[in-house]
Amino acid sequence: MQELKDLDQAKAVAGSDGAAIFSQMTEMEHEQVVFCYDEPTGLKAIIGVHNTVLGPALGGTRMWNYANDSEALTDVLRLSRGMTFKNALAGLNIGGGKAVIIGDPKKLKNEAFLRRFGRFVESLNGKYVTAEDVSMNTSDMVHIGVETKHVTGLPEYMGGMGDPSPVTAYGTYAGMKAAAKRVYGKDELEGKKVLVQGVGNVGEYLVNHLTKENAKVYISDINQDRLDHVNKQYGAEIVDPKDVYSFDMDIYAPCALGATLNDDTIPQLKCQIVAGAANNQLKDEKKHGAELIDRGIVYAPDFLINAGGVINVYMEYAKMGTSKMAYEQSDKIYDTLLEALDRAEKEKITPQEAAMKMALDRIEKIGKVKLSY
Repeated sequence: MQELKDLDQAKAVAGSDGAAIFSQMTEMEHEQVVFCYDEPTGLKAIIGVHNTVLGPALGGTRMWNYANDSEALTDVLRLSRGMTFKNALAGLNIGGGKAVIIGDPKKLKNEAFLRRFGRFVESLNGKYVTAEDVSMNTSDMVHIGVETKHVTGLPEYMGGMGDPSPVTAYGTYAGMKAAAKRVYGKDELEGKKVLVQGVGNVGEYLVNHLTKENAKVYISDINQDRLDHVNKQYGAEIVDPKDVYSFDMDIYAPCALGATLNDDTIPQLKCQIVAGAANNQLKDEKKHGAELIDRGIVYAPDFLINAGGVINVYMEYAKMGTSKMAYEQSDKIYDTLLEALDRAEKEKITPQEAAMKMALDRIEKIGKVKLSY
């Protein structure tokens, strides 16, 4: 096992020159980026520590078969930055970080592979705390936890609070209802046409909430087995992925990967609300956030409404809560979103910018408190 410490090694893994790496870090204001490589297991990973003013950087580990290493670097930088805003807005005493593991989880992921990653996490001495994200689960956290204590999201039989996906979905649902309150004057979703793009764990739980409220639920995914399962379980109608953005819907709920709101898709949208659980939905925060406003679409910032999962794993990590308390804390997402939408209107900025300002306000205030010690 080796840690990549110099720019030549970083270049080999990240597919970018050292100057470009530091340029990206500077632009997004990261504290630290760690490149990890282990030849025996084939592990290639990047850990991004964005901000630790509120506490150690907490954020899940995502495993994905990226098109190239540079794409993985960009993803971890965007995701870790988003965690800073997410954790701050959720009122958690924790900073923002994220990790990505590069490769096909079906081919590479095993006990030795995950334990090697756990050793890299441990090498940061608690500056980064990991949990599950895309292609990772509670069982994976058990293997990682053999090598490091800086892991959360463990299964209940090990004293953890289990899969955070249900709480992520619940918070997203609360945010969607708040957006509906803003647009329609009431937060009832009965009869609203909601398209959930991506029906993995979080997406399915969201479909469950919507179905119980008698919304008209539509689903789309590249995984046919997941579509068939959710269709059979909830009666949600399947929409072909190529028809998602032009579909006649009231609410678009992206719950897969990010950047689905871009130059190509936004002009096609026929919805009044975008509220989903995916991270980094806006490909360009400023440009595409403004374009949604121009089209009269209310956007619920993803890092604000998908915070339920990190609330759940934070309470486990801090040993200060229960699953019931995690849901109660996630209920506050409703009011936080309305506050962000009010601020956006008052200051004539996008909801994304308003939510970021709210997060940064808290970080600045707590930072001053810590400096006074």
